[in-house]
Amino acid sequence: MIGDSGVSYDTAFSLAGSAAMIGWLILIVLPRRFDVLFAIPQYIIPFGLSLLYAGLILPTIYTIEGGGFGSLAQVRTLFGHDATLLAGWVHYLAFDLFIGAWIARRADAIGLPRILQAPVLVATFMFGPVGLALFLTIRVFYRRSAGEAA
Repeated sequence: MIGDSGVSYDTAFSLAGSAAMIGWLILIVLPRRFDVLFAIPQYIIPFGLSLLYAGLILPTIYTIEGGGFGSLAQVRTLFGHDATLLAGWVHYLAFDLFIGAWIARRADAIGLPRILQAPVLVATFMFGPVGLALFLTIRVFYRRSAGEAA
């Protein structure tokens, strides 16, 4: 188990970050015409990160006195423990990568050039919802300029 007698939280943090980085590099740099390769950032890495998240959060979430999601103070207490703090970070990594893959798939479907996709994907990697909002905005204007219905 992470943090007890097995892998340290710092090691798990590093491994999760490395896995996510591999996924982002595949999304941004490599061709997407190979479904097996695209499945790595779209499904395989987010699934692995999701399992790590479950292993971190489920044994601890209800054992932290004063922790919860009902107030900012409860969330602060919850994330004051290494297991739940790491779980929160892994949650970000998994969801941001999954959304990045969704963006890449949709951008390819509307013919958005990769040169325009790259900054959107980097924004999603770094700032999650900012990248999503950027893509949704670009998608509306790109479709309109291409003569498609938004």
